[in-house]
Amino acid sequence: MTTNVILLGPPGAGKGTQAKTLAERTLLTHVASGDLFRAALREGTELGMLAKSYMDRGELVPDEVVIRMILERIKAPDCELGVIFDGFPRTREQAVALGASMAAHNSKIDGVLYLSVPNDVLLRRIAGRQTCKTCGATFNIYYFPSHKPGICDACGGKLYQRSDDSMETAQHRLDVYFAQTMPLIEHYQRQAILYEIDGQREITWVNEAMLRALSQFMVTSAQPKE
Repeated sequence: MTTNVILLGPPGAGKGTQAKTLAERTLLTHVASGDLFRAALREGTELGMLAKSYMDRGELVPDEVVIRMILERIKAPDCELGVIFDGFPRTREQAVALGASMAAHNSKIDGVLYLSVPNDVLLRRIAGRQTCKTCGATFNIYYFPSHKPGICDACGGKLYQRSDDSMETAQHRLDVYFAQTMPLIEHYQRQAILYEIDGQREITWVNEAMLRALSQFMVTSAQPKE
């Protein structure tokens, strides 16, 4: 029995941290679309080169190419127990195409975990981020600032803010995300497989809530079909 789960969450929701912890605690394999692209390009696979041909022309890689990469990846031995999808699908159209392709291979999406965080919290999480140029430690001027402004607590290095982490840029990223993702969320709500989790709670609480939801998906996926 395999369990395939999609992890959704806007920028600043902490999705990457949660995906890593979930994979470690469930033995499901974390499949991130960005990692798939980088690995395929690095290894020079057929699909990697096909994707590169689009990117070299400044075009988006077609959904069917991305889905082929995903289907190829989840056939690997380390995905035997199931996967946590991260970064795909991003739109309702991609979700429909992924679902149809998985069904054709006797597989399916068992559940969707959605990290919900208020817009104002997301903005502070993104626009407040600071990173140490020396050791890479991260801080946030709103939630966990360094003891000395602009100075890393860990090594004394200088802290900097990424150019794309300004309040204006952060708001634009969120606007784009929600415009694309709301139809996707509604799509999975209609299927009754979406579980919304309060992503502004403490990290450990969020992870435990996700594990409880995941156990429900596993029970459901194990039940025989009528």
